[in-house]
Amino acid sequence: MRISRRLARNTARTLATLCTVAAVYTGTLLPPADAKTAPKPVVPPTAIYKVDTNQKVLALTFDISWGEKAPGPILDILKQKNVTKATFFLSGPWVSHHIDIAKRIKSMGYEIQSHGYMHKNYSEYSDNWMRDQVRKAERSIYDATGVKTTMIRTPNGDLNKRVVATLTGMHYTVIQWNTDSRDWMNPGVEAIKQRVLTKAVPGDIILMHASDSCKQTHLALPAIIDGLRAKGYHFATVSELLSGAQVQSKVQ
Repeated sequence: MRISRRLARNTARTLATLCTVAAVYTGTLLPPADAKTAPKPVVPPTAIYKVDTNQKVLALTFDISWGEKAPGPILDILKQKNVTKATFFLSGPWVSHHIDIAKRIKSMGYEIQSHGYMHKNYSEYSDNWMRDQVRKAERSIYDATGVKTTMIRTPNGDLNKRVVATLTGMHYTVIQWNTDSRDWMNPGVEAIKQRVLTKAVPGDIILMHASDSCKQTHLALPAIIDGLRAKGYHFATVSELLSGAQVQSKVQ
């Protein structure tokens, strides 16, 4: 009789344990919350457009993929205006053909990042094609300047969720912009200046170009710099901007 009662008690305990385990795994009973074991929320890959900050700081950025006439005057103006912080996104083939200019950008202390290799829309190509483009640009920039790029602005700013996921999977941060100067449209010096000065906000990433196809950027740049400073802004590289504030990002 004693053996039967003991067996019954043990059997009951075993069944209770099995039922509890089953309930946990089927979702009918949740395990107690524990900060050490609770799963972290999955954050999807994102592209960064600006940062959230109360400080009047922003990043001037310049894309270069073609030509040798525009960069020099822009670098001269930045030096004359004592702008020591800016970020240049350089394409691989451009760097290979204009090593001296790329080295000048680095020697002036400006941040260098990737603008990819071929100037084509990434969303129209395979993941492997994108990876190859990024690696080729990375090698070209490193060979010319010794800089290992960690950020990329895709050609034409073209991206979608797949593009962002592929690039972040390569440990690249995808950088877009919040204010487009539209200098690539050559709309007139005053139009470029007014667009930047009226749209810039704290934590902004401002898009400009130093390619030869943009013929008015260097003419608008002095007034842009003066106007932003008059509003109380100071300049940072994109890396510095990201390190000092919460980012505002989107998934396209």
